[in-house]
Amino acid sequence: VQLQASGGGLAQAGGTLRLFCTASRSANAIGWYRQAPGKGRELVATLSLGGSTYYADSVKGRFTISGDAAGATVTLQMDSLKPEDTATYYCAAWYGSNTTPHWGKGTLVTVSS
Repeated sequence: VQLQASGGGLAQAGGTLRLFCTASRSANAIGWYRQAPGKGRELVATLSLGGSTYYADSVKGRFTISGDAAGATVTLQMDSLKPEDTATYYCAAWYGSNTTPHWGKGTLVTVSS
């Protein structure tokens, strides 16, 4: 499985960025993790095959995940960005009964204050 991520970049606090991810085949769920410098990896948002979504408390109300797990493509709309959103964001996809996802290469998001 290959995951192709794009988007990200630099934004000011309060601004907007968008991340895109495409998987090489349909997934049970697809979403994003992030890892800030010196911190562990955090699950940010997921979209399941049935359409249900998950958001970390830290991004609820600001980030929106959309797309189609069956079509293996998602978009993460990030609004009202905060400096603490600065991190490398990784697209991830889950298949079968595996709880460990497949990972894509990270894309850097930097939010300046």
